[in-house]
Amino acid sequence: MAVLSRRFYARPALAVAADLIGTRLVHRSPFGTLGGVIVEVEAYGGAEDAASHAKNGPTPRNRSMFGPPGHAYVYFIYGMHHCLNVVTGREGEGAAVLLRAIAPSLGGALWRGRRSDLPVGREASGPGRLARALGLTRAHDGLDLLDSPLIIRPRRGEEPPLSSGPRIGIRLAREIPGRIWWTGHPAVSRTVSRTG
Repeated sequence: MAVLSRRFYARPALAVAADLIGTRLVHRSPFGTLGGVIVEVEAYGGAEDAASHAKNGPTPRNRSMFGPPGHAYVYFIYGMHHCLNVVTGREGEGAAVLLRAIAPSLGGALWRGRRSDLPVGREASGPGRLARALGLTRAHDGLDLLDSPLIIRPRRGEEPPLSSGPRIGIRLAREIPGRIWWTGHPAVSRTVSRTG
């Protein structure tokens, strides 16, 4: 099963973010395999990015963010949501890309079983929904996305049309156009214009 290479991730977060759109996230969970096409992301630089978890250096919570590129950084927020990021750039830099939304394409029965409260196709439209639907927790923090139950496969076909804009839910560095999404895709989170 082909996966994205370490070299793919070892680039600036914004470049990786754009190239992640259209790739396929797969989780081989104990309950079955499920996944989908990545349709929305947000890039966060290292210590120079005031909105990044890396701005104050490594901590027990964000240690994975400073590890080698191509690993998962999973954190818990607001006392209720887990969020999945992919580590990018150079080891020690603290850069990552938050996966905001995927369009389910693998493991339909599992998706519906976990998120039957949401419309079909929107079970992972938002970072908290994405992690919950995939069954991701802090236990998945630090996984190698090249060789673990959690992988990202290359996109199929042509590059999708992209839109970009300010990141969501932050107070600092809001002017950075670090959010990138598949223009017009119905699985993009509701807080993003789906017309570009």
